[in-house]
Amino acid sequence: MPEPSAPPVPAADAAFLLDLCAAAVGAGAALPRTLAVVGRHLGGLDGDALVRAGTTLELGGAWDLAWAGAPHGATVVGDALATAWQAGASPGPQLRAVSARLRRERRARVRAAAGALSVRLTLPLAACFLPAFVLLGLVPVVMGLARGLAW
Repeated sequence: MPEPSAPPVPAADAAFLLDLCAAAVGAGAALPRTLAVVGRHLGGLDGDALVRAGTTLELGGAWDLAWAGAPHGATVVGDALATAWQAGASPGPQLRAVSARLRRERRARVRAAAGALSVRLTLPLAACFLPAFVLLGLVPVVMGLARGLAW
């Protein structure tokens, strides 16, 4: 009898990955070590890509080689860290800035989708509530007025 396979690990949120890396760097970990540790604890495709990138950088590999074939979440981390790695700058502020930008963009997309949904729901709601309003609100009033006039 075959063993049931573990469910696939979903792709990690890129902003969350950036925050994890910023926390590790802020605690004093070197960038290659940060990538390896965060990737190891994250798991999945993004985690494997981070471990591979961290290990490649630790062994002296080229930056582009370290991020080759990485999925989207890991690529976002690599893009955020590229300037810091090549210039020797502190990566913490860049990680936090990119994470904040991603969250702002996500909020803007959600607000736009909510606005579009409210516009699309207007016609079905009007189609349901208008007949009910007429039958339960206006018809009794008109009937009462018609009786009062005694035609």
